[in-house]
Parts: sequence; C-alpha cells; structure tokens
Amino acid sequence: MAAENQSEEQILKLLDYPAYFELMEHPLPDNRVGILNALEADQLIIKSDSGQWHISNLGAVLFAKQLTDFSHLARKAVRVVLYKSNNRIETIREIGGNKGYATGFEGLIEFINNLLPENEVIGQALRKSVPMFPELAIRELVANALIHQDFTLTGTGPMIEIFTDRMEITNPGVPLVDTQRFLDSPPRSRNEAIASFLRRIGICEERGSGIDKVVFQTELFQLPAPAFSVTPEHTRAVLFGHKEFKDMDKEARLRACYLHCCLKYVSDQPMNNASIRKRFGIEEQNKANASRILSQTVEAGLIKLYDPEAGVRAKRYIPIWA
Repeated sequence: MAAENQSEEQILKLLDYPAYFELMEHPLPDNRVGILNALEADQLIIKSDSGQWHISNLGAVLFAKQLTDFSHLARKAVRVVLYKSNNRIETIREIGGNKGYATGFEGLIEFINNLLPENEVIGQALRKSVPMFPELAIRELVANALIHQDFTLTGTGPMIEIFTDRMEITNPGVPLVDTQRFLDSPPRSRNEAIASFLRRIGICEERGSGIDKVVFQTELFQLPAPAFSVTPEHTRAVLFGHKEFKDMDKEARLRACYLHCCLKYVSDQPMNNASIRKRFGIEEQNKANASRILSQTVEAGLIKLYDPEAGVRAKRYIPIWA
C-alpha cells in the first residue's frame, strides 16, 4: 500500500481521477461513489475494514497528482537531464517529473521532444528540421524503462539524459532477458500490473514488439543502431544521433548489422548483402563494404550463414542463436 486509511476526500485529492477516466475513455461519473467504485475495480484503491480507503502502489505510481505525496515513491519520478555537450561535465537543465506514470507520460514525451536537438534534412527540394530521434522510438524506450524497473531498489529511479550526440534512458534493475535477445524474446515484465494497465491505455506494446519498433525506426531514419547495456543494478538504452557510414566505428557497424539481422529474422525476411547495403545507405558499386561488415559480424559470433552451401549471390544470414 502507498497510503492507508484515507478518507474519500483524501483519495480524490491525492489521485488524478479525471485523468483515469479520460485515459480509459469512460465518462466521468457524476457522483463520488461511481468514481471510487471504478478506481477500486482496477485495484488502484482498496476498501479497508474500517470503511476508509487504501491507495495501492499501483494506483499511486500511475495516477498520483504528486509522487512526492508518497514518500517511498518520490524517487521513482522520472528525471530528465540536458547536457551542453557529449559528456556530463556541464548541465544545461535538470527536471524531475512528479506526476504518476499514466497521467504524466504524454507530457513527458512532449517535454523530451522539445529539448532534443534538430537535424536539417532536404526532402523534395525543401529544407526542414526534424528531431534527432524518432518519437516512436523514444516512446517505446521510455515506456520500457518505466515498466521494467526494479521498484525494490531504493534511492534510484528512471533517468533520461540528453547529450548533443545521443540520448541515454536508464532504469533501476537488470533485465529479465539477455540484451542480445531483446528483439525475439517473449514479453516478460517485472511489473505485470503496471504493464497491463499501460497496455490498456495504449502507452506500451501488448505483444512485446517495442524493441522491434525501436530498431525499425532507427533504420528508417538512417541512424546508428541503439545500444543496450547492463550495470550491476541498472539497464541502459542509448539512441545515437545521425552518423554517416564512414564515420561509424567498427562496434557501431557490427551492432547495426546484428540488430538488422535480428529484425529481418523475426519479420521472416532474408538478410543479405542487398539488405545490409540499404540499411547503411551503401551504393551497389560499394557492395564489398557490405560484404566486409557481414564477414566481420560472422567472425564476432553474432550472425551466421543460413545455408553454408549457398553460392555468393544467394548468401543469407541469420542471428547466431537462430
């Protein structure tokens, strides 16, 4: 329980109940009983034996007007930090969110997009500015950070750091599956009640295909592949700003090749020299560059030939675990 033995007035003061009905696309009841019954049905609040109400951790973390009203959840608010360059030496701005995850999610995404640097692109002879990262990729990674965090770790919460060349999204807790298998592993959530509710209101994916979308979006926008890493107590996802193929280091090229192969595999499509050229924007006359990347990724133990007997033109590749 996040708060125990609260009066009806306190419940309506602490929880953003109008947002609940708006997100659920239900009409707001015209009486207090109807409001409380609906919140109780979703286990956001629980009737106590004394006739008062308890607010569950689920209700508080999703719909708190102020997470600081619940002492043990205050550090679970999302922090957003904007840095001046590509390191943490100088901070431009740091903001700590205070709303529940369900009520504050859309505002959080909008806030992040407003902070992002923009790239200038030319489309049909017109110049326009676009955010450095696709919004769908940001939404999926932020939702994942909220859902998969380990609430038992104290003194830490989800954090989003924006640099001039990348964005890092970190959450407490190590993942329940290997980072190399994020694309193909069945969905498995540490906090199923949160995940289930956020699915219902359309914030996160129901089928566990969020990382697939992130990889697809980075390929579509010709960005370096995202990176996923684990510390002893945290999981971190990194989105990188645009880089030309010639400016990518070997590690970035191998990561992009591996994730491209995984995406093709789960989509039941072939991964070959032509598809990797398209992924990196390599001209056909430079297909040797694509072949080199494929060979290096095989040597790194990340992908393998689907049919070792196939001729050069028919070579297809699948992830090493396939």
